[in-house]
Amino acid sequence: MEIMFISFSTGVYSIDLIQSDSIVAQPGQSVTITCQVSGYSLTDRNYATGWIRQSEGKTLEWIVHRWGNGDMAQNNALKNKLLHHTYSSTSSVYLEMNSLKTEDSAVYYCARRPQ
Repeated sequence: MEIMFISFSTGVYSIDLIQSDSIVAQPGQSVTITCQVSGYSLTDRNYATGWIRQSEGKTLEWIVHRWGNGDMAQNNALKNKLLHHTYSSTSSVYLEMNSLKTEDSAVYYCARRPQ
């Protein structure tokens, strides 16, 4: 199983979301992926930062996001297998996935969502 991460920049305000390197994991293992953000604050209530993924041949699937005020929403089908952490002091978000299965093989994207 391979998990690939892609980083990207958006807009003229130089908003950057830099993800960790690609990870290859086996079914049953746990992994933690990171995303370092710059150009905005994780405590800004106008934005949420979270994760989406795309498995081969499928559409994007929303995983989780957390607003700057701390409110969080996540995909109920995935909530028992993942943890989402936000650390505003280091401008970092983490996605911890446990007990990986073959169907978790995907490209995972860190994403910012406006209000």
